[in-house]
Amino acid sequence: MKYSSIQITADSSAEEIAQVAMAIHELLGLPVTMRSLNKNGVRIEKGKILDNNYTGPVLETVLKENKMSRIIPTSGKYAGIPVVVVPVRNNEGYGIAAIGVVDVVGTVDLGFIFGDYPEVVKQVQECVRGRVTVP
Repeated sequence: MKYSSIQITADSSAEEIAQVAMAIHELLGLPVTMRSLNKNGVRIEKGKILDNNYTGPVLETVLKENKMSRIIPTSGKYAGIPVVVVPVRNNEGYGIAAIGVVDVVGTVDLGFIFGDYPEVVKQVQECVRGRVTVP
């Protein structure tokens, strides 16, 4: 059996990064988006690649700023849905790709789930507020 390698670069195509994005999708069971710095990438939901020429405003911002973002986008396919997007950095620390998922912490109604534990709700909400940027 012959095994090929997976390499992510700033110029990786959607086809080259799809296996990494699919692995993350299968691991988390959440929608996943991924693109490289210089090429559009993939959008995956429910075990299928829905778009192999995908980009989104948060992916682009993360690549530009080279830092993680937890935000509720106001545009794009995931507008109004909390997402978390992280850069994939090379050995020199430069962002060469970005991976995003729906932020399940941001989508959970904490008041409903922990209604009987108001102190837990307060602590978790303070933690989430400190990490989420709302435009």
